[in-house]
Amino acid sequence: MESKTQLAPALNFFPTLKPPNKTLAFHQISVLIITFLAYASFHASRKPPSIVKSVLGPKLQSNSSSFDTGWAPFNGPQGTHRLGELDLAFLSAYSIGMYFAGHVGDRIDLRLFLAYGMLGSGVLTCLFGLGYWCNVHMLWYFVGVQVVCGLFQSIGWPCVVAVVGNWFGKTKRGLIMGVWSSHTSVGNIVGSVIASGVLEFGWGWSFVVPGLLVILVGGLVFLFLPVSPEDLGFESPGKEEVEMNVEVNGVENVEKVESEEAGLLRAENVDVDADAESLTAIGFLEAWRLPGVAPFAFCLFFSKLVSYTFLYWLPFYLRHTAVAGVHLSHKTAGNLSTIFDIGGVFGGILAGLISDMLEARAVTSIAFLLLSVPALVLYRAYGSLSMVANILLMFLSGLLVNGPYALITTAVAADLGTQTLIRGNSRALATVTAIIDGTGSVGAALGPLLAGYISTRGWNSVFLMLILAIFCAILFLIRIARTEIKEKLSGKRWFWYSIDTQ
Repeated sequence: MESKTQLAPALNFFPTLKPPNKTLAFHQISVLIITFLAYASFHASRKPPSIVKSVLGPKLQSNSSSFDTGWAPFNGPQGTHRLGELDLAFLSAYSIGMYFAGHVGDRIDLRLFLAYGMLGSGVLTCLFGLGYWCNVHMLWYFVGVQVVCGLFQSIGWPCVVAVVGNWFGKTKRGLIMGVWSSHTSVGNIVGSVIASGVLEFGWGWSFVVPGLLVILVGGLVFLFLPVSPEDLGFESPGKEEVEMNVEVNGVENVEKVESEEAGLLRAENVDVDADAESLTAIGFLEAWRLPGVAPFAFCLFFSKLVSYTFLYWLPFYLRHTAVAGVHLSHKTAGNLSTIFDIGGVFGGILAGLISDMLEARAVTSIAFLLLSVPALVLYRAYGSLSMVANILLMFLSGLLVNGPYALITTAVAADLGTQTLIRGNSRALATVTAIIDGTGSVGAALGPLLAGYISTRGWNSVFLMLILAIFCAILFLIRIARTEIKEKLSGKRWFWYSIDTQ
């Protein structure tokens, strides 16, 4: 059957990159690397607003001899509110666009869609930075740029998860996705280092350089990214040849059938039109009704609220909170904030590894969320005592906060998008991923906005908000976790994403 995608130009131009010259494993690794770089560059371009907040916002209120003049319209008494509203503009557009991006991504060439999203994101990020040289002080300009940029950025996540889901089966998915999902933290680190490094030359450069980076990597995606194994003549790795006992006319025979989760499919339910059905994109409301989608989507709402509050406000918090009695410079605060993301790299990998070992995604997520509460309390209480204490507690907080966030947006979303209930419909993956991360992004939009308002009352109130959000995230997973535990105790291998409703 003819594919709806076109092969990447570089693969046609260099025949040695195609089978039989290159194996399936080679292309799986190349897909992981290209999609890793793609989404890391997306996140690198999201980091500048958090780095320049302390430059754009009101002057530092302290006994320090360093004062910031700020940048209108963000330097007045309502400056932190305006900065929070700027985050809301971007993340609201991002979350709304996510739903549509996933729906569109299931129907068109993912490579082209992703490349266009990266080009648009890079251009809009550069336009925000141009406000520095053009001496722009109109709030509507910055808000407008962030809204359009958020729409372009929403294209990225459904596309990269769908492509990776096409190339990998379920085996060790948690570990693979855990390692791969570190692109979020790596992108944040790269964005922080770049934006902080060029900040002294003018805050506009903190946007232009990451914007150009996204455009450059977008070119790499356009030229080299293969969307699915079938495009290169490989068989989908999601299908495994297994043996099942099938009773035919009262006689038990051993036959070989293809299945994504052999033990959960019955021979009498195999549809001869499965291949045609797998090419039909799933509906938006139908995807919402899939088992596990709604609980994990709402859990991610609160989990991402916490993670993105740190993403957008941690450098500002470090700049305005004395560490060992000393206020940090803009550059030092920006670079120090990367410790949270370094912890996030290890958190995503650890959560994926543990969830594979336990075969229990919800239990793993709840464990990380519960442990993150005392970590945040300790960071707020003792993080300012010394630089060493700040680094260690920030690393621990990043590990525990980002662990479940990374797990849900990658392995869990891929599991839900390829469950046997929809007969391995690969074109449902982008839609399911968009629903989960789109719902999470609504929380991501709300968190930074609330932080902008609540921080005027004191940072203790902000941390209390984050802890309450974590408990809310846990509540949505309790039912699934309880079922996982019961099945483990009964000795059964149970997959919450493979529920047979018949």
